[in-house]
Amino acid sequence: MERLDKFLCDCGAGSRSQVKGILKSGRVTLDGKPIKDGSVKLDPDKNEVCLDGERIEKEGTLVLMLNKPMGYVTATEDATEPTVMELLPAGWRSRVKPIGRLDKQTEGLLLFTDDGDLLHRLISPKKEVPKLYYAKHEGTAGEDDVKAFREGVTLKDGTVCLPAKLEPLGEGESLVTVCEGKYHQVRRMLASRGMPVTYLERRAEGSLVLGDLPRGQVRKLSQTEINLLEK
Repeated sequence: MERLDKFLCDCGAGSRSQVKGILKSGRVTLDGKPIKDGSVKLDPDKNEVCLDGERIEKEGTLVLMLNKPMGYVTATEDATEPTVMELLPAGWRSRVKPIGRLDKQTEGLLLFTDDGDLLHRLISPKKEVPKLYYAKHEGTAGEDDVKAFREGVTLKDGTVCLPAKLEPLGEGESLVTVCEGKYHQVRRMLASRGMPVTYLERRAEGSLVLGDLPRGQVRKLSQTEINLLEK
């Protein structure tokens, strides 16, 4: 059993304050009867809720993919900086939270979800979800650097990183795959090998690939993509 007002919010009818107004206006019925009290309990599997005469039901898990541009911080709100939430459609902003972080200057794949369990599973180091980055950097990665990443880089402050994959692409370019999300990790790992990063883009996370999604644009993942992400 759950409260009617929470059910309406979860169905995307509006924010808490908006739902309160919707109920007050008499636009909601429960099993055919107008209900203005948001504290009324219901069973979503047994009771029928209608808004303006049309039945509403909870959507499944919502997962969004954003191709993040530079200049936005990964936060739900910030007093001084533009946030990634501003790039999402207004109707989804209050519903989802970012999965992990990309720093202000890093571009590329950033996920959002309204499923707290999925969020925690994907950011947990124990799950070792691989994340692929393309990096431009000073210098050129060599075999010693590849070996160091494979064995686990120790950062200047003593932080030990899990084994990672470094794939040199030529002068000043590499692909890096990590399975954790320490603060500025890829930048710090490359810097520890004398290769400061000048550009960084996340291209894949788990089974998901950024693909041709335009910079600054967002799309909703299909249920098939969500199922693959959850494995």
